[in-house]
Amino acid sequence: MPEMPRSRRIAPLLAAGLACLAVAPANAGARAIAEPCLVPGVGKPLDAVWHPHMLAAIGYTDTRTGDVAFAVRTDTRFYGYRPDHDEWSASVVKAMLMVAYLNEPWARNRALNPHDRQLLTPMITESDNDDAQIVFDTVGQSALQALAHRVGMTHFSTSPIWGETEITAADQTRFFLHIDSYIPARHRAYAMSLLAGIVPSQRWGIGEVAPKGWKLYFKGGWGYGTGLLDHQVVLLVRGCARVSVAVLTMYDGSHAYGKDTLKGIFARLLRGLPTGTKAKKHRGARIRTGDLKHPKLAR
Repeated sequence: MPEMPRSRRIAPLLAAGLACLAVAPANAGARAIAEPCLVPGVGKPLDAVWHPHMLAAIGYTDTRTGDVAFAVRTDTRFYGYRPDHDEWSASVVKAMLMVAYLNEPWARNRALNPHDRQLLTPMITESDNDDAQIVFDTVGQSALQALAHRVGMTHFSTSPIWGETEITAADQTRFFLHIDSYIPARHRAYAMSLLAGIVPSQRWGIGEVAPKGWKLYFKGGWGYGTGLLDHQVVLLVRGCARVSVAVLTMYDGSHAYGKDTLKGIFARLLRGLPTGTKAKKHRGARIRTGDLKHPKLAR
């Protein structure tokens, strides 16, 4: 039987992808919310003033070559397009490797030494594969599995080859939404600084369209420039407000094309995310500018 045209297959996916599912704080490891989180500069809960533009993102995806899946998660809402579709992680798994390493008994209860930092810093900020292999050999698949279980991932599978770890967009947003909560407190600032410090040459996709006023933490993966895959998983933070987004793509044809796909999807999903810019003065009066609607990793 011939395959149904993609434009016809998208309808049921839209229905599923646009469903706004209320979720509790992502899992037991995430912080509990005692009071409603009000977005700084806006004074309202994030989900009251913004939602991801799923229709625009899915419509754009329909024009692109490749196998695409993505998900968006806040503390109370989840949105997904093929969110449980499995794909190889490539270097996206390096964020999990870092967290697993920092949770090892011999690392979590002491200060990090130069050897630790010489492994972890380039593994994250430059996506160094040699350091990732050392970390992977050190912690093993069991540490990744234990972390996935702690996070509550439901479609995660390890491999003897770390780049072939199987991940989904839903699981990765669950992890990134409160990734700091899975890191020992004494190492938290260091680890988050790495995710915020991706080198300029690898800050494509979300790095080009991240909304102003939000702190950006992310990790990406790509297939050695072949176009086999291009992924990014992101945490955006403004005060107490958080948004995690995972965009996974495979069979892009070229790395440049995959980067453009990432940029296009992130730009559409995050459109209108409130920046809460301060009011400007005009003729002696305060003028309320309102929320700007301008939205605007690796191997």
